Amino acid sequence: MSAATFQSSFSVTHIGTATAIFEIDKVKLLTDPFFSPAGTQWDMGGGNVLENTETPALGLEDLPAIDAILLSHEDHPDNLDSFGRQLLNGRHVFTTVDGGKNLSPRPAVRGMKPWETVSVMLGGKKYEITATPCQHLPGGECTGFILTTPDFGASADGRPNAIYFTGDTVYIDELAKIPEKFHIAAAVMNLGAAHAALPDGPVQITMDGKQAAHLFRTIKADFLVPMHYESWGHFTQFGQDLIKVFKEEGIFDKVCWLSPGKSVKVF
Repeated sequence: MSAATFQSSFSVTHIGTATAIFEIDKVKLLTDPFFSPAGTQWDMGGGNVLENTETPALGLEDLPAIDAILLSHEDHPDNLDSFGRQLLNGRHVFTTVDGGKNLSPRPAVRGMKPWETVSVMLGGKKYEITATPCQHLPGGECTGFILTTPDFGASADGRPNAIYFTGDTVYIDELAKIPEKFHIAAAVMNLGAAHAALPDGPVQITMDGKQAAHLFRTIKADFLVPMHYESWGHFTQFGQDLIKVFKEEGIFDKVCWLSPGKSVKVF
């Protein structure tokens, strides 16, 4: 695959669920750190128990040096477990406003509001990270992230090339603002059509394949990189389901599939 105007390299190593290493040139970012073995359970209250069914492809001891962490939210154990918390100390961490407060007193943790942009030096280069809105569990905070740096170059119309990590969200209309400012070369999307059992009934809290295809077309991205569609009982749409949907939606040739534990070059 190739993004015509993207001037850096981008590879993804999927570890499990929403946990992945983004390698951009020599810079490595980690998303939503989760490393608990298969069969670990968390009591979420109200009779809801989370249990993962697959051990992450890499353990803490297998990780390369990580430059920064993109943490979509810190209050759900399938996005940040006790092992993952060990990685937060002394590293740049970008997360929600509430997450920034809850993870204090770590001075390198930055809580961000939707559409807020911050600058950070990583690997000797200046990156800008923009927080994007999410709609996840009602009443909770979650954020996605858009990454840019001058080394990515720009599209023909001058918009900066960018990489987008959705975080946990369903499709919301506000995301249609993204292409007004950015050219998304790759959109890494958390899918799985996860549902949460609430007193008023189940509610969908992550995108399904049709929503992902709609978002992909809406933001005019070059490539879609799906993850977060395995390993949990509250997911309702898995790999074979997504293949079928993406073929029906006519975007299958724009999808870059990940392989657990292996570095996959997106472009």
